Amino acid sequence: MQYYTERRKQKGIGLSGLLVWAVILILVAISGLKIAPAYIEFSTIQKNLSAIVKDINSQSADLNQIKTLFSKRAQIDNIKSINAQDIKINKENGRVVLSASYTVRIPLVSNLSLTIDFDAVSE
Repeated sequence: MQYYTERRKQKGIGLSGLLVWAVILILVAISGLKIAPAYIEFSTIQKNLSAIVKDINSQSADLNQIKTLFSKRAQIDNIKSINAQDIKINKENGRVVLSASYTVRIPLVSNLSLTIDFDAVSE
């Protein structure tokens, strides 16, 4: 009988390494779940601004009508970060451009929070 004197190298991950990676993945997942709603709302705001611009380019609209259109769309889509007063209306090259700048503060852990600045512009 022959005995192997060399030890084979073990492959795989140890329990401590598994726990470290699990904690890191859980923290990333929790952070992602807290941040995702802010980006979804930003996408919705940008979509609504673009839709309003398409609606008002086919007809002449005044400032109050644009703000009313946004207020109705914001109520339907449950937009809480901005309101109709926060929208800036400009004309560039004969086209109406709507924009809104706002900041979202997301609490992460105890007194640690994340602040994200958004600039939504109609296309």
